[in-house]
Amino acid sequence: MPYFTAADAAKLHYLDEGHGRALICLPGLTRNASDFDYLAPHLPPLRLIRPDYRGRGKSDWTGAETYTVMQEGADVLALMDHLGLDQVAVLGTSRGGIIGMYLAAVAKDRLRGLCLNDVGPVIEAEGLARISDYIGRNPSARTHAEAALALERAFPEFTEVPQGRWLQEARRHFIKADQGLQINYDPALREAFLAAMTGGGGDLWPMFEACADLPLGLIRGANSNLLSAATMAEMQRLRPDMLCAEVPGRGHIPFLDEREALSVLHEWLGLCL
Repeated sequence: MPYFTAADAAKLHYLDEGHGRALICLPGLTRNASDFDYLAPHLPPLRLIRPDYRGRGKSDWTGAETYTVMQEGADVLALMDHLGLDQVAVLGTSRGGIIGMYLAAVAKDRLRGLCLNDVGPVIEAEGLARISDYIGRNPSARTHAEAALALERAFPEFTEVPQGRWLQEARRHFIKADQGLQINYDPALREAFLAAMTGGGGDLWPMFEACADLPLGLIRGANSNLLSAATMAEMQRLRPDMLCAEVPGRGHIPFLDEREALSVLHEWLGLCL
């Protein structure tokens, strides 16, 4: 199982599969490399690299103060150096897209392109409120089957979801323990999230503008409560060449195996790989 050691001695896990030009996939806030399991079979031949952020998945837990976009961005660059990669294309889901925009601002020469999955420079309060409800807390469900039903009820904005998908999600994100199910990331991530929200999050538009000249893609769940249609429209105004799609029957976040998402991803990959 591949790991690398960050500058602070944290042992960080990643998956590295395939050959050719490299695509790094950056997962959502509480998620891990498995975020892209649904997408992987649909990708063209390439080198697919999927890190677990510190505190998530199989990576070391390093404390709330280290769970920041800046630190996680630095870890991505350290992983690239570890693998000897000068440039990569980046696909970022939610938090991963913010990290991708941050990398465009601080290390643009390392990127071949950026595709954002349901995230942009404005994060809607409704979406943040939903995240704050569950982040860092174990589910009340005692089995994966119970958790799957709870997920389906909690996300009514998702329609025509493939059969068995909520059970797959439950198994990816909750660990079976004697006392029931537990989250598979450091609960201290809640502390880091709330601290970032107290700080206001800052203005992210300069980071989006830093993506100028990079091949850019954007995928939005048509029912997303985190990326609004208005923000998407403003992003398109600023980057009329940006490849875009809305995925019907999806909220935050699309699974990325939907027809509309794959259409954008394949065209975008053709531009940057």
